Amino acid sequence: MRLMIAGGGGFRVPLVYRALCTGPFAGLVRELVLYDVDPGRLAAINAVLASFAAQQPPGAAPPAVRATTSLAEALTGTDLVFAAIRPGGTAGRTADERLALDLGLLGQETTGAGGISYALRSIPRMIELAKQMRRHCPDAWLLNFTNPAGMVTEALVPVLGRKVVGICDSASGLVYRAAHAAGVELPEGTLDGVGYYGLNHLGWLYRLESGGRDVLPGLLADAGALASFEEGRLFPQPFLADLGCLPNEYLYYFYETGRALAGMRSSPTTRGESIDRQQSELYPRLAAAGPGAYRLWDAARRSREEGYLAEARPAGERRDETDLAGGGYERVALAVMRALSGGGPAELILNTPNTTDAGNGAAAAAIPGLPADAVVEVPCRVTLDGIVPVRQDRPAPAQLALLRQVKDVERLVVTATSREAGTSGSGRREAALAAFAGHPLVGSGDLAGKLLTGYQSAFPELRALFRD
Repeated sequence: MRLMIAGGGGFRVPLVYRALCTGPFAGLVRELVLYDVDPGRLAAINAVLASFAAQQPPGAAPPAVRATTSLAEALTGTDLVFAAIRPGGTAGRTADERLALDLGLLGQETTGAGGISYALRSIPRMIELAKQMRRHCPDAWLLNFTNPAGMVTEALVPVLGRKVVGICDSASGLVYRAAHAAGVELPEGTLDGVGYYGLNHLGWLYRLESGGRDVLPGLLADAGALASFEEGRLFPQPFLADLGCLPNEYLYYFYETGRALAGMRSSPTTRGESIDRQQSELYPRLAAAGPGAYRLWDAARRSREEGYLAEARPAGERRDETDLAGGGYERVALAVMRALSGGGPAELILNTPNTTDAGNGAAAAAIPGLPADAVVEVPCRVTLDGIVPVRQDRPAPAQLALLRQVKDVERLVVTATSREAGTSGSGRREAALAAFAGHPLVGSGDLAGKLLTGYQSAFPELRALFRD
């Protein structure tokens, strides 16, 4: 199989390559093609992969790697595409976060104002990629990591239909860590007895069965067990017991907005500024590091992961091994890839349209109460025939109201990026303003105007997007 990664100079690409060289996914890919618009980043990551390949034992057969800045060359003959692009780079992430913080709002790259700005830049580039896929590799699947993953995936469905799926590891990581804390054995690739519903970065684990019995209420009542993993520590135990489910870590920004904002403001740098500084220094060193490139990259990776969601922890506290376990977006993606290529079925939490089989040929919503064509994040069955979401319980009223509000925002953002006939620049601008104003973490028309003006000043492509 030939796998292409759009955003091949991305920091996390070596995770995919490492998984393709060792363990259950070894031998799945014969050729890995890295595509990126930045030749310098491409050269640095290529050096990391070469360093890792050189460390493999005799007899190992790592995938051949080819790097290119030509999209047509990268796509031609490709069986499957992973996409993880970041228009504007880490400097763009810095602007996404800092502009929101300067207005007294949460500055986070995928949630709230920053996530909307990121999506306004990401969606047009991803739609162009999807159109080029239809031209050069029309049978290929697109596994989308580009953030905000659910919103971007929703924009791609009209172009690629069911041949696109959104990938994120935060939901599967939550399930794994909760199961471990509750003493539940959950074999990889199965989600028997797991209930999870939501949108990307906005979901809840509401059922966790063992031997036919739901053990989640007991976990939520056990303060000691909750304290053993990150999601359990993010929220007060009485709150979780009353809620009756475990929120995805990103719901910290909704349930603990004041604490999150205070944590961000107390930091001398934003998360984006920290990563931008790290990568600006790291990439030139990687390209020149020779055999030591992989070791240098891996040390930077661990430092970056340990500092994740730092605003939710006491000063100086780092994520530990338990917090880092159970995730791995590359393992989720490769499990999808293996199942789609006939390597056996898998059950995974994915971002896909909210339509499932209700039996007898009838269709039903995987999450009752949300539109059938909306992209949602739910457990799915993946086989050679495709991806089918598993029907979940109807969310509680407060959860469903929040999901509907954020889904409306996501759809406004998709409208704001549409250049199809009938969508004028002024119409796109109105949709963008409504998206900012309607988001629960903004909630103000005045702030929406200031945000859009600020982001247009920072990003020339947004000025062009809303020009008639």
